[in-house]
Amino acid sequence: MEKTWLEHYDPRVNAEIDPDHYASVVDIFEQSVQNYGDKTAYINMGHEISFKELDVLSAQFAAYLQNSGLQRGDAVAIMMPNLLQYPVAMFGILRAGMVVVNVNPLYTARELKHQLSDANAKGIVIVENFACTLQEVVADTPVKHVLLTALGDMLPVPKRWVVNLVVKHVKKLVPAFDLPQSMSFMAAVKQGANQTFTRPEITGDDLAFLQYTGGTTGVSKGAMLTHRNMIANLEQVSGILETVIDKGKDLVVTALPLYHIFALLANGLLFLKYGCPNLLITNPRDMPGFIKELQKYPFAILPGVNTLFNGLLNTPGFAELDFSKFKFGLGGGMAVQRPVAEKWHEVTGTVLLEGYGLTECSPVVAVTPPQIGEYKGTIGLPVPSTDIKLLDDDGNEVPEGEPGELWVKGPQVMLGYLNRPEATEEILKDGWLATGDIARVDKQGYFYIVDRKKDMILVSGFNVFPNEIEEVAAMHAGIVEAAAIGVAHEVSGEVVKLYVVKKDPSLTAQDVIAHCRKHLTGYKVPKQVVFKDELPKTNVGKILRRELRD
Repeated sequence: MEKTWLEHYDPRVNAEIDPDHYASVVDIFEQSVQNYGDKTAYINMGHEISFKELDVLSAQFAAYLQNSGLQRGDAVAIMMPNLLQYPVAMFGILRAGMVVVNVNPLYTARELKHQLSDANAKGIVIVENFACTLQEVVADTPVKHVLLTALGDMLPVPKRWVVNLVVKHVKKLVPAFDLPQSMSFMAAVKQGANQTFTRPEITGDDLAFLQYTGGTTGVSKGAMLTHRNMIANLEQVSGILETVIDKGKDLVVTALPLYHIFALLANGLLFLKYGCPNLLITNPRDMPGFIKELQKYPFAILPGVNTLFNGLLNTPGFAELDFSKFKFGLGGGMAVQRPVAEKWHEVTGTVLLEGYGLTECSPVVAVTPPQIGEYKGTIGLPVPSTDIKLLDDDGNEVPEGEPGELWVKGPQVMLGYLNRPEATEEILKDGWLATGDIARVDKQGYFYIVDRKKDMILVSGFNVFPNEIEEVAAMHAGIVEAAAIGVAHEVSGEVVKLYVVKKDPSLTAQDVIAHCRKHLTGYKVPKQVVFKDELPKTNVGKILRRELRD
């Protein structure tokens, strides 16, 4: 790769972007279809779809949605791993003038019910492997349209039949379910071919995504991300990375799930804008399978989280891959660890860049520019049109090099949390978003994260909120109270440790973990349980997690 640009490129030269450059995300989509029609847009399980095919299929799905009784502005959920169906559903929803609600397919029934109800989702596109979870709660949600798909549904015959047969009957990965009102997603797309699609006028102020996060505390909240927010962040990231992206050519590897805001923006939308093929990895936890996929394609860019990079480095076969076209890995979601970055450089010959963001910022706030050449432990520079200030506890800006809470202002900052004005007021003040993260800045203007939100636990790049774990623990009849903290873990960054005061003397750690497993996604389940006679508290009775951590 030609690297002369490294010597003179500085993103601060292009310090401003126009968040109204496009009217909507749909405009960007249509431009890419126009410019790159016959090129490959997405690849999954060996099958490719072009920008033209994506255009046709998503327009058909949009037509189906518009003719199904759903209204412009209605929320429609997507609950599936990385499959070709994802971009078809997502762009179909957006093109119909509706709002995408991304849902983690590993959610428990309790978590799914909360999100669908809170978002007032009227429809859901769901892969059948998780339909049994939906069956438990669908009657208690606003969902009226259930569209089911199987993992292999967008593959050509006979591969489609083989994949679906193996998944269902050999591997038995589809638990029995009963959703009598549902219909096939592919049938809906087919039906849309005979219906009229009316392109709605979508403005930057319209909601594009309801992206759920715990924010800094408590129950999962829907960050309202508008088309303008998403366009702004696309333009901002472009301002840092576009000099290194070969438009229409560079293959980006999408191993992080598209329901996660980082993959959604950095993979699903950014590389679509540049007409680049997107390799969708359905199950990145199957590292040998993942590496087999990488062997087939001349990949250029790989966004991921520290645990993913570490996993690849420790899987036989990765070091033997062809890295001749590879430009860089881009780490987000959790801190990139120095030993991982150094080994990555040794094995691939490329830098592992780090960025920083949060759901409430669509998500990117800062990125290490590729010209840095080596890992320096920095989250980089603020993306264009982004202001960062570091404040002490009294609200004063701290001197250079000193730690302070990171506040951010820019066109990528969300409108607020859906239906939660108080939570919004807590985090948004005069256009500034208080992240709760502690950072410092050096002489060159590069930022470094010193510490994170005081109580949040970060497991493999996913936010885990102590309140939720504690609430689930408290549901157990044998538990008086509980407090959750994060403890360091060499693979996932952190895991959940739960301190429990028990009511039932016979209660065991295994009992507590089994109870939590019933009500929480796997990564939220405590890996350690410690019993105590009492928990440390303030004089008003608030549990002091800080003391437990210390």
